[in-house]
Amino acid sequence: MSDKLKIGDKAPLFECEIGGGDTVSLSEIISSGGAVLCFYPRDNTPGCTREACSLRDSQSAIDKKGFTVVGVSTDSTASHERFTARHELTQVLASDKDRKIINLYGVVSPSNTARRVSFLIDGKGIIRHIWKKVDTHNHGEEILSKLEDLSL
Repeated sequence: MSDKLKIGDKAPLFECEIGGGDTVSLSEIISSGGAVLCFYPRDNTPGCTREACSLRDSQSAIDKKGFTVVGVSTDSTASHERFTARHELTQVLASDKDRKIINLYGVVSPSNTARRVSFLIDGKGIIRHIWKKVDTHNHGEEILSKLEDLSL
C-alpha cells in the first residue's frame, strides 16, 4: 500500500468527467466547503455497492457540513450512470479511465483499478483524514463521525 499522501498534505487537484458531458473540478468542490474523495474498485460489486449506499444514506448530513462526496473509480461514465440509477445514488461519481487520479493519490491496486481508500479534504485543500480501511457498511457514518471529531 502506497503512503504517497499523508494527513496535512495539500490534496492534488484534478478535473475529470462525471457523465452527461459534465466535468468535476476538485478545486471548485473544495472552494465551496470541502470534499470526501472515496476511491473504490468497481461499480455494482458487493462491497462497492454497500459503500455507495452507505454514502447515499448519509449524504444529506454530510451536505449540511458543507462537504461534497465524490466517488472515484476507473469505470466509465456510462457504468457510473447505470450504478447511480440502479441504487438511487446521490453522490458524484467521477470516471478516472486514464488512471491519472488514482496515480496522483497513490491508490492504484495490483489489478490496476482503485484501492478502497477515502480522503477527507477541508476547504483549504488540506487532507485532514485518510481511511485506508473503509467499513463498507458504515462509511457514511465514519465520515460524519470524523467531521464531528475534527469540528469541520
